[in-house]
Amino acid sequence: MEKDIFQIANQWLQEPFDQQTQQEVQRMIQEDSELLKDSFYKNLEFGTGGMRGVMGIGTNRINKYTLGKNTQGLSQYIKASFANEQCSVAINYDCRHNSKELAKLVADVFTANGIKVYLFEDMRPTPELSFAVRYYKCQAGIVLTASHNPPEYNGYKVYWQDGGQIVPPNDQAVIDIINSLNYQDIQFKGDDSLITYVSKELDQAFIASTLENASFNIPASAKDDLKIVFTSLHGTSIKLIPQTLEKAGYKNVFIVKEQEVPDGDFPTVKSPNPEEPEALTMALALADKVGADIVIGTDPDSDRIGIAVRNLQGEMTLLNGNQAMVVMTAFLLEQYKHNKGFKGNEFIGSTIVSTPMMLDLAQSYGVECKVGLTGFKWIAKFINDCPDQQFIGGGEESFGYMIADKVRDKDAVASALLVCEIAAIAKAANSSFYKELMHLYIDHSFYKEHLISLVKKGIDGAEQINQIMINLRQNPLTSIIGQRVVCLEDYKTQKAHNLITNEVEDINIPSSNVLIYYLEDGTKIAARPSGTEPKIKFYFSVNQQVTDIEHIKEVETQLEQKIQAIILEMNLN
Repeated sequence: MEKDIFQIANQWLQEPFDQQTQQEVQRMIQEDSELLKDSFYKNLEFGTGGMRGVMGIGTNRINKYTLGKNTQGLSQYIKASFANEQCSVAINYDCRHNSKELAKLVADVFTANGIKVYLFEDMRPTPELSFAVRYYKCQAGIVLTASHNPPEYNGYKVYWQDGGQIVPPNDQAVIDIINSLNYQDIQFKGDDSLITYVSKELDQAFIASTLENASFNIPASAKDDLKIVFTSLHGTSIKLIPQTLEKAGYKNVFIVKEQEVPDGDFPTVKSPNPEEPEALTMALALADKVGADIVIGTDPDSDRIGIAVRNLQGEMTLLNGNQAMVVMTAFLLEQYKHNKGFKGNEFIGSTIVSTPMMLDLAQSYGVECKVGLTGFKWIAKFINDCPDQQFIGGGEESFGYMIADKVRDKDAVASALLVCEIAAIAKAANSSFYKELMHLYIDHSFYKEHLISLVKKGIDGAEQINQIMINLRQNPLTSIIGQRVVCLEDYKTQKAHNLITNEVEDINIPSSNVLIYYLEDGTKIAARPSGTEPKIKFYFSVNQQVTDIEHIKEVETQLEQKIQAIILEMNLN
């Protein structure tokens, strides 16, 4: 291993690598062997959200050469796939360090290959990139972002001409070309005449589309009565969400000023991740100060949304991604039912690690729920593969949601507007966003979900994660907290094993390193290594019937105790 690392690193001590790169590699070889190992022990790979990693020198880092090589490979694939067309690509970027410079570098590689580029003149939310691909009729799109990762990270997400992230077979075909290239093959010398800079005209088109798909016929008085606290967590959503809410008629929007300015250091939070309660501390404090009904926070590239609402005691409480998703989906289904009426070809979308309650919602409205792997690229693929069906909405547990099909990726801009619409109409009817969730629990059972992420960094961490999955496969659990495992789904082998009948069925979903256990009482436990972070994630879903709001707290306590018992037995503390 170490010999291979030195051989690879030594290749970076000559052309085409620039002098600064060569000097840093030489320094690592002489002075910092651990950094050298971590920088060169593997190539960055595409995961569920594209390629993401620490910025720096090396094959396992985000830099001009790793991005350049990927872009060269993508350029060649685009030109081969659309041989008789003038090809174009849209490029967007977020607030992270070096994002703007890396976006221009990527643009140069495309134009050096004769591909026209629509380059955003300033940072914008990721969902606007998905919109731009179809708006400009591009063959592909790129966004430079590392989502909610720490400040030292950046990333590179690839979109195809349908506006969704790249999926099979295109993704593997691109990877095969990239792997066949040498760094000497990268064409860095761009042609600025092929670059068109995207201005605010696209913003207005994007906002208009958002209003069309995520706003409803809600009285102005209801909007006037809703108090909203919004934080961009130093990210790109500040560019569009306040404007969108204003155009939709919401006047009482209080912005967390300390987090308003985009900043790749994210100075006021440990992590700019709306999944983490700490990230919304300032927003919650402002909510109590102004008496807000709802808090909205987004991640740096504004594709994921965190929500807090008043509970039955009037206290602000954070909702998880599954809870927000089922309320939004139920609202969209109800609106669709009354405004258009179901024709039998509608569907909603979710993922294999998200709440099973989405299946219950679909069944209650007589629509299909398509379930795919983690990542919104699979929901977008459902839309692309089923042109005769109507997509209503869908999401996943990690705080992402997608409405209709103008943006084919998770979209915090549209989601922010939608949750305000729900909250406003609920408040006008003497209800609340939280009460609407409670009523769904009464109608469909109380589903409680929990996520554990075990961080395992570096070479040793990757090996530990791999060994955990090997152990779970070679020594599968047969019972947990006294409940039999009735089914084990292995998405790597694409087989579902019924442990009661011993029958094995094929899983008609692309292969992925995921295991899901189903217990006889309806409990669901999933294990999945992250595709973009050094983590292995365990997802828990338990459920129990509840008959009235008065008993919900008691049921929630029982379900939480059940989850903790499972975690203890699986030794995941």
